[in-house]
Amino acid sequence: MFSLKNKTAVITGAGSGIGKATALLFAEQGAIVHIIDLNKIEAEATAKEIINLNGSAIVHECNVSTQEKVIEVFKTIDTVDILVNSAGISHIGNAENTRERDFDRLYNVNVKGVYNCIHAALPVMKNKRAGVILNLASVANHVGLADRFAYSMTKGAVYAMTLSVARDFLNYGIRCNCISPARVHTPFVDGFIKKNYPGQEKEMFEKLSKTQPIGRMAKPHEIAWLILYLCSDEASFITGCDYPIDGGSIKINN
Repeated sequence: MFSLKNKTAVITGAGSGIGKATALLFAEQGAIVHIIDLNKIEAEATAKEIINLNGSAIVHECNVSTQEKVIEVFKTIDTVDILVNSAGISHIGNAENTRERDFDRLYNVNVKGVYNCIHAALPVMKNKRAGVILNLASVANHVGLADRFAYSMTKGAVYAMTLSVARDFLNYGIRCNCISPARVHTPFVDGFIKKNYPGQEKEMFEKLSKTQPIGRMAKPHEIAWLILYLCSDEASFITGCDYPIDGGSIKINN
């Protein structure tokens, strides 16, 4: 089950976190993995892990917010069976204290970046009359999160784009879904805590973990397993759906 043998998967943000875990799992399941990431060093490290496990991985250094560059990268990829839009950034702030440049920065990566990759992949998928697109949304598009104004805006847009693509391209055999994770223990979380709470890292990590009903953060590979399912042939009847994977955060906390 969940075999991706002979499938080509493009995963953005696969240099770390959820994207990396997804790339490793997809390769393990037989996919040819194309890694798109702005951080070439991290992307190559992920590719090296895959190759060391006898998998197949190709690295593309790319800023997903630049459409010309994204289209150029997709033209070098022979075919696209699966697109996972995992690349994303965050910001702390509310509608009053969020600066315009931060709002634009998040929009460019989290919204425009997702659009750019979908825009580039769709012609190939339409020609094949088959394809799967999986976008990373967030619990932020379901509940109000304190001081996550710009981030919540972007993830709400991702959710809306998912529904639109699923509707518009259903007759081409293209499925499009998204998932909504709660807090996941990634290098970003560690970096955020270290930067904002120096000397209190352990205490803040525990505090953030316990904000979720399940009592801990998710692990990247736990998110990757859901992504694998939704991108596999076993999920062929699923499109236009959002799947919370949140440790009870949406239903239990609210």
